[in-house]
Amino acid sequence: MEGADSDSRSPKANGEMHLEVEVPETAHQISKDSWFQVGFVLTTGINSAFVLGYSGTTMVPLGWAGGVIGFILATGISLYANALIARLHEFGGKRHIRYRDLAGHLYGKKAYFLTWTLQYVNLFMINTGFLILAGQALKRRISLSDEAIYVLFRDDHDMKLPYFTAIGGFVCAIFAIGIPHLSALGIWLGFSTFLSLIYIIVAFVLSLIDGIKAPSKDYSIPGSGASKVFSIIGAAANLVFAFNTGMLPEIQATIRQPVVRNMMKALYFQFTAGVLPLYAVVFMGYWAYGSTTSTYLLNSVSGPIWVKAMANIAAFLQTVIALHIFASPMYEYLDTQYGITGSALSPLNLSFRIVARGGYLAINTLVSAALPFLGDFMSLTGAISTFPLTFILANHMYVVAKDNKLNSLQKLWHWLNVCFFSCMSIAAAIAALRFIALDSKTYHLFADL
Repeated sequence: MEGADSDSRSPKANGEMHLEVEVPETAHQISKDSWFQVGFVLTTGINSAFVLGYSGTTMVPLGWAGGVIGFILATGISLYANALIARLHEFGGKRHIRYRDLAGHLYGKKAYFLTWTLQYVNLFMINTGFLILAGQALKRRISLSDEAIYVLFRDDHDMKLPYFTAIGGFVCAIFAIGIPHLSALGIWLGFSTFLSLIYIIVAFVLSLIDGIKAPSKDYSIPGSGASKVFSIIGAAANLVFAFNTGMLPEIQATIRQPVVRNMMKALYFQFTAGVLPLYAVVFMGYWAYGSTTSTYLLNSVSGPIWVKAMANIAAFLQTVIALHIFASPMYEYLDTQYGITGSALSPLNLSFRIVARGGYLAINTLVSAALPFLGDFMSLTGAISTFPLTFILANHMYVVAKDNKLNSLQKLWHWLNVCFFSCMSIAAAIAALRFIALDSKTYHLFADL
């Protein structure tokens, strides 16, 4: 970049240049976790309760051919883009423990704040989706003869989705107050994996049984004309949303040295063993119900009430853990900004977490309860933040950082990626906003979906 920031460039010993941006030290723990633990952090994100939505929100608009090819391509492209970011973690002889730190180092202050804004929007929207999921999992009705009951108690029609979303937000706040930083998740990652397996196996098995019983299935792509085109574009945004966190440097900051090699191990784990449960439940759900698949798969399955109740409770609890991962960059910012160090249980630190994290999640919960359109938020998040952060910025950063080490063909490849994903981002954002506008006309604020 040229212009006002060009005079802030300072030469490096290896001939590279960078832009000076004041970067604060972190108040959170870094460089302590094994690659295996980090791999489970990444896998927790992939196999969160969002996997219960991809059959309906992604496979239905894309169909078998588009859906299967799309998921496989999204897996490979996401691994490639994340690897680019991982390899820049120690660029310029220093660790960049935040996404915005790396952007500031390469581009300057404006990019530092722009990246932080994009990342904040990305993580806020992901957490909005988690809270919608938490509310849906708690509220999920299960038919029994002529009665409808909630997972936890009888449906008297007084408890609506916004109330359950508020309960979910409260539980997430309690968890956030008790877990000071990302590395402190520890054993909770094991619980998260166990909970993921519960709802994935239940959804898979019940879908398989229903699919075998179903005489015929309709796999035609619904809609026509412009509606179908917008649905396909929105589904493409869901694909990139499924595999990417938008906070890879923050996760990589927790890993032990050598940070690049260990992070690559974690990424390979995420994109091999980690994606198999997602593939299984997404494809099985679509096979069983076709174009009628719900945007929350446990809505479509039939089976014993207690089994579906267990799956919904597992989805709710896993959502609490997963949300903490995606909220951790905001928590780190607040703790670092206000100098919250020392014992996590000290009265001052505990009080700060109650106010700061509780306040953040209160705002997030309010938005989730007011606009409970899960599929739309997945598409919009993929469009306005996941595409730019994971694909556009990753490729451009790599070109800037490795400019004198790349040949013309390699540079062309990265620039083609930048241009293609920029176009996809714009198209997906238009599609997502269209769907939100349509749903807003159909449903009112704080709708009971």
